[in-house]
Amino acid sequence: MSRTTHTCPGCDREDLVQAVPAVYLAGRNAVTSRERDSDGDMRTVTRTVSTGLSDALAPVPEPPTYAIGCLGLLAAVVSVGTFVGGALAGKWFADEPATEPSGLPDWQLVPPPGVSAEPPPSFAFLGWISALALVAAVLVFTAMARRRSAFARITRRRHHAEELWSRGWYCHRCGTVHFEGVPGEDRTPLTLQRFREKVWEHGGYGDLAAHRRAVDPARP
Repeated sequence: MSRTTHTCPGCDREDLVQAVPAVYLAGRNAVTSRERDSDGDMRTVTRTVSTGLSDALAPVPEPPTYAIGCLGLLAAVVSVGTFVGGALAGKWFADEPATEPSGLPDWQLVPPPGVSAEPPPSFAFLGWISALALVAAVLVFTAMARRRSAFARITRRRHHAEELWSRGWYCHRCGTVHFEGVPGEDRTPLTLQRFREKVWEHGGYGDLAAHRRAVDPARP
């Protein structure tokens, strides 16, 4: 039997062999839905939904999630809200009215009718809350910036990984991947995990493959 360029080396057939980039893109779809936000208003949300096979064939790891950013945003809102509320309620910036010395001892000073002798409530605690919330917001946003910077640094050679990745062929019958026409690489069928290791190592982030293993959806 004659072997074509795209024949699977495992089953020696070509009817279910497809380029890895095509399989990867076919498993990623943009899904649009209507959802309610925190204020109860309807909004249109678009998300990318991917299949397990598409995730397993990804040329780069998933970027870090930034869900913690919601916590930072909340802390920033609390910081601003408590600062403004304390400034208005406690009149932090109001000038203290000048008082004339009466010459009488304190026990003889009688407040005017209708005026409480109790000291006004202190809102200084709002200032502490505002400061702590501001520190929390700064820490959260700093952590997010560091994560983004670290991911960009680790994947700076992703174009090398994508170059090798684009030369891979996936057999839907065998569930394996092989390379075609890559110097130094033979046509040995590779598991999805081994394929990921080779591609990610080519990009300089192969150590991540051990922690983010490729899961074969056809083989539990």
